[in-house]
Amino acid sequence: MSDYLGKNTFKLGFGLMRLPKLSDGKSEDIDQTKKMVDMFLVAGGTYFDTAYVYDDGLSEEATKLALVDRYPRDKYTLCTKLCAWLQCHDEASAKQQFYTSLKRTGAGYFDYYLLHALQRNNYKKYDEYHIWEFAQELRQKDLIKNWGFSFHADPDLLEELLTDHPEVDFVQLQINYADWENPGVASRQCWEICRRHNKPVTIMEPVKGGALANPIQKVQDIFKAAAPEMSFASWAIRFAASLDGIITVLSGMSNIQQMEDNLSYMKDFQPLTGAEQEVVKKAQAALVEDKSIPCTACHYCTGGCPQNIPIPEVFAVKNDVVANGAWDGGKRGYSIATANKGKAGECIQCGQCEAACPQHLSIIELLGECAKAME
Repeated sequence: MSDYLGKNTFKLGFGLMRLPKLSDGKSEDIDQTKKMVDMFLVAGGTYFDTAYVYDDGLSEEATKLALVDRYPRDKYTLCTKLCAWLQCHDEASAKQQFYTSLKRTGAGYFDYYLLHALQRNNYKKYDEYHIWEFAQELRQKDLIKNWGFSFHADPDLLEELLTDHPEVDFVQLQINYADWENPGVASRQCWEICRRHNKPVTIMEPVKGGALANPIQKVQDIFKAAAPEMSFASWAIRFAASLDGIITVLSGMSNIQQMEDNLSYMKDFQPLTGAEQEVVKKAQAALVEDKSIPCTACHYCTGGCPQNIPIPEVFAVKNDVVANGAWDGGKRGYSIATANKGKAGECIQCGQCEAACPQHLSIIELLGECAKAME
């Protein structure tokens, strides 16, 4: 394996998108987050990942309290992101996100900086607002050390972006064993393109929003038969970390137990063996037969929904009915999930949700199916 940016980085990264919450379900549990930060650093972890838009800024503020205020700046690396298509309306407000992130975190500079979640429907905003040039200027001022973009689109666009912007240092991709050959995500193809362009990769969604930490029963049976002592999440994270050219694999850990589990196999990380790779292939084959909705509950779809439909929660109820059955077809669970919110049948088919979905789901059609089944 040749040298590359981040080659010697601890291969587990602390994703700060799904931090533990207090009993109100809204505020970050800073005390628990501090303990998780301590555990991560003691184990050898260094890479922390947040974003301007995560939890409406609360993630960056929690990063300051749990990490930046408590540790010397040279003991960790920090990544955050600028989203030119969300929570801004022009070039000035888009660029202001950087300075707001700097203030929220108190980090002084960012070791890694990303143009956030580029897709077919939004990538031109980064051209329109001159964000590529802005990132270069920030690096020249030593306000960022390395920069790139996170990506949720097709391989052709990735090839185009890396050809047009060879100056980027790295790319963040969604990679997990469930999406490795999924044409809607194209994990393998996108990773191969980055390698051809000699761009190292940070990996997001290795556990697919938590879905692979509790996979379908058939997949559970496959992994239990192979190694009953290993967690399901460990198979997913080690699969991603075993790839070439990886800076780190981000895990959005929400409690101390998840941190403990991840560190148990990543502190002294060993790539998957040939036999373990064969086990993963069996799991991939089982997933091809799965009929559940592959929503990761990122909630990008709900922010602009004019009907206030809780789309991920609706899909979760539908998936539970498919997996476990329900005497009433899921109507009671659906009623609870949509209380005081929009119903699936109230969708006006504006399409904003599908434009925002990183998984490229046919949300309008799926909402129609949910309404027919549960309303």
